[in-house]
Amino acid sequence: MPHQEEEQTFRSYGKEEGEHYAKRRPDYHPSVYQAIINHHTYTGGKLDTLLDVGCGPGSHAIRALAPQFQHAIGIDPGEGMIEAAKTLLSTEPILTKTSESIQFKVGSAEHLEEIVPNDGVDLLTASHAAHWFDMPVFWRSAANVLRSGGSVAIWASGEIRINPNIPAGRAIQQTIDVFWDRYFKEFIVPGNEMIKHSYVDLLLPWTLPEPIEEFEKDTFYRREWSPSESFFDVENSEVDLDRWEKMMGTGTPVTRWREAHPEDAGTERDPLRMCRREIEKLLHEAGVEKGKETVKGYTKGVLLMIKRK
Repeated sequence: MPHQEEEQTFRSYGKEEGEHYAKRRPDYHPSVYQAIINHHTYTGGKLDTLLDVGCGPGSHAIRALAPQFQHAIGIDPGEGMIEAAKTLLSTEPILTKTSESIQFKVGSAEHLEEIVPNDGVDLLTASHAAHWFDMPVFWRSAANVLRSGGSVAIWASGEIRINPNIPAGRAIQQTIDVFWDRYFKEFIVPGNEMIKHSYVDLLLPWTLPEPIEEFEKDTFYRREWSPSESFFDVENSEVDLDRWEKMMGTGTPVTRWREAHPEDAGTERDPLRMCRREIEKLLHEAGVEKGKETVKGYTKGVLLMIKRK
């Protein structure tokens, strides 16, 4: 694994892109959030202050977890993402009380002390974001802002795979693999590989070159969601190809390809669009009527939880 201080080519989204991301990216299944709260409280964690690091447009983790806390703060290094989060919160509030208890600020995972006071956080979350962090610096900063008994929850999904039991399921997956290797493989960076492999190489406080003693190794919790379980709220349910194309378009390798080929992005020359057309053809050949093309997928997911002494 490359050292996590190396360039990960993190990409910051603008406000409009952040709003699109919020609409297209599926939310996590309630079982993910419940597992986080259950472990946090079972191990003595309090429910006063939540800090969501790499919150993006604030459309998922912080909204799902904030009702459990008195205060919630979402931070992201992208100003566009924070602008989008504030806009979405003001136009689509969950509950008035919850909305008033959430704050969004520009900030980085490596300088949490600039956002919250030391010993001021009960639960620190990072959803599909930790692979961009400088983990040695992050863990030191997290140790400073977490209260004793506080928790860090880090989670991410792996590859989205097509259910082989749908019409032409295996052929559709093969088609997606071919297009991915042909067009997007060169835009994959170490962070993408890290989530693909379920964070097995993510640096933890006790695996750092200079271990951070403030975290408990004995209570470390790792849970993986199997393909038979739902990690996202759309899994094991059919989605039309418009939704599939939008979801796949939120992946950073696709985003990078489109930035490198702006004249083709979103057109019939876009590889994701071409892949969709091939999927449509396979579904039609399998007997699916035009206008009724859907796919069903699944993904593996992983959750890591680490306690502050």
